[in-house]
Amino acid sequence: MRAFASSLAARTMLVLFLGIGAVHLLSLWTYRHALDREAATADVTRLADRLLTIRRAVMRVVPSEREAVAHDLSGGPIDAHWSRSEHAVAGGPGSGELAGLAERLATLGDDLAPGDVVVGANRDRHDDPHLAAVSLALPDRTWINFSLVEQASRHEDGHGTLLSTSLMALGAMVLSMLLVRWLTRPLLGFVDAARHIYRGGEAVSVPEDGPTEIRTLAVAFNEMQRRIKRMIDDRTHALAAVSHDLRTPITRLRLRLGEVESAATRGAISGDLDEMERMIDQTLAYLSGDRDDEQVKPVDVAAILATLVDDQTDAGRDVVLDGDHGVVVEGRRLGLKRAFANLLDNAVKYGGRAEIRVAAEAGGVTVTIADHGPGIPAADRARVLDPFVRLEPSRNRDTGGWGLGLAIARRIVDSHGGSLELADNPPTGLLVRVHLPAGSSRPG
Repeated sequence: MRAFASSLAARTMLVLFLGIGAVHLLSLWTYRHALDREAATADVTRLADRLLTIRRAVMRVVPSEREAVAHDLSGGPIDAHWSRSEHAVAGGPGSGELAGLAERLATLGDDLAPGDVVVGANRDRHDDPHLAAVSLALPDRTWINFSLVEQASRHEDGHGTLLSTSLMALGAMVLSMLLVRWLTRPLLGFVDAARHIYRGGEAVSVPEDGPTEIRTLAVAFNEMQRRIKRMIDDRTHALAAVSHDLRTPITRLRLRLGEVESAATRGAISGDLDEMERMIDQTLAYLSGDRDDEQVKPVDVAAILATLVDDQTDAGRDVVLDGDHGVVVEGRRLGLKRAFANLLDNAVKYGGRAEIRVAAEAGGVTVTIADHGPGIPAADRARVLDPFVRLEPSRNRDTGGWGLGLAIARRIVDSHGGSLELADNPPTGLLVRVHLPAGSSRPG
């Protein structure tokens, strides 16, 4: 779940969700705001038309009948009365909300002069915020007065609008998710190809299809794989040639050692030749360390260490193995055996004694190898894992080392997706901690 949350697809979906959600809420607010404004304008227009209709009806009858006509046309929130003076007083609690009504009456009433419309509070009940008054002058300077009772605004039910727009937003999100998954699916092919890139056979080509950008990337990736394959093939041939060309003269020198009369000279030359062979073996082993065609399969780490401990014990060395048994990981058996053999050799060579402990964990296995030698200063622990690095004076050429044992071990552990750490082993000595995951190793 954590891996998916940090993926490109998840982050793109999150951006889409936030963007679509923000646009959805903004559009709903804008729609409701516009709808309310249009409804208010329509209400004011209808009210102005009704007031002007009553005015026209009243002004067409004789004065003695005007009050009766005004009373008959009253209804709902409108109470109309005819009188010789206006009842409305400009201003008051309800005048602010009726400002639009005054403008609408002046616009629709062609025969109304600027002073013929008075909108405000009722003269007798000017402190009532729920009661407003409108007075319209008639041509004979009498007035038709309207008392308007405030009514609660009737908004249309917005649940249908909210549901429909929410369904549209949800549909857009689902389609966006499918689109993101479709666009990012080809990238998984690059991941698989990168993890299995050239393991002794042909390179794993990525399909060169999909969007233009993906196709361009696939073409470049496949070309990179072909170049890496050519480079590795060239290096393999070079290593084979170097190995042959260097070992051949060494073999000839050994054959000619019999012609040397001095035993001391023969011993010195033989020692130099042995040192050269060890140097060639370790150098070639390191250079070919990341090209391992051994099949990845379940490997019992504890069994490998037990075999190495038996070999060390048979050679008269003090090595102790403790911890869990039957600890299995996915890896290359010969590669892991070689890495642990290098670490054990270093521990015995420089510490005199090696103590190994195997601890099974939920995510894999941790192997610790402790010695009681001079240790490695903290400042040099990162550097000593690099190839051809030798520390003085305890770890030098006199002990037979060429600075490749730890480098080879780290490279093999890294190729299995694990980690190799160096630490102190109090009161003195070096502690090597190797962690190997339970899953499949990365190709070498």
